[in-house]
Amino acid sequence: MSNKSAWTGVFPAVTTQFSKDGALDLGATQKEIDALLKAGVHGLIMLGTCGENCSLLPEEKRQVLAAAKEIVKGRVPIVSGVSEYTTTLGCQYAKDAEKIGIDGLMVLPGMVYKADAREAVQHFRTIARSTGLPIMIYNNPLVYGVDVKPQGFIELASEKNIVAIKESSDDPRRITDLHNELGERYTLFCGVDDLLLESVALGIDGWVSGLTDVFPEESIALWDAAIAGRFDEARALYRWFTPTLHLDTHMKLVQYIKIGQQVVGLGTEWVRAPRLPLEGEERKRILGLYETALANRPRLKKAAE
Repeated sequence: MSNKSAWTGVFPAVTTQFSKDGALDLGATQKEIDALLKAGVHGLIMLGTCGENCSLLPEEKRQVLAAAKEIVKGRVPIVSGVSEYTTTLGCQYAKDAEKIGIDGLMVLPGMVYKADAREAVQHFRTIARSTGLPIMIYNNPLVYGVDVKPQGFIELASEKNIVAIKESSDDPRRITDLHNELGERYTLFCGVDDLLLESVALGIDGWVSGLTDVFPEESIALWDAAIAGRFDEARALYRWFTPTLHLDTHMKLVQYIKIGQQVVGLGTEWVRAPRLPLEGEERKRILGLYETALANRPRLKKAAE
């Protein structure tokens, strides 16, 4: 039996925009969302890692979700990250997101405390039972120190509203293991930008992407070519894209992606402390990657072609 969701395609992990003094800039965030929608993204992940979830006050998180709903107007699904310190706080956030009218949740493990497998499964199960919204489990053991292996997803399969997995273990073998163990039970998303093409070849339904915030049209073109099996076209795009896609796997991915948005006019580089804007040789190096990408930017075929 399948409880897969209808979520498919490219879901950018949208950055939260701030002014230089760190104030939340909802207008700029809505402008960013509108540009992504015009590029043809299939859904939005608000308040994930790129959205600096843990840098926001509780009321600010709710404001961001309301602002996203206001600008999207039902055009694509809005999925919100649930990135709280305790299971109870996660349940409350899930209920609030449902009241705001968000379409789904991407649930992370409890922040700070590194749960074992039993604790992690219970955390996800409890949050799932607190809401009627469909849920994507975000599995990123490299960053959060909690690894939900296929056995954990077998245990969670009884929760009907847990419908999707964002697989960010950095091990593409997990995709095949999940297919073998669970068949079509879950919708599978690639959560690592520079493993996208490999993941498509192994069988996924969508891509939660950071660099789509910088290059949305190219991301859509890459996804469309890959999912249609046009691998010569996809490989050419992927080779152009990969030097910047690697930035998604770095500890400073938020700063790296935001400065890219600033370069292309889709946002600003401002972040909240303890994150700081890039400077010195690091700044020069990252800007150089984007300058090279822009200098060699591929000419995309129009959809009609």
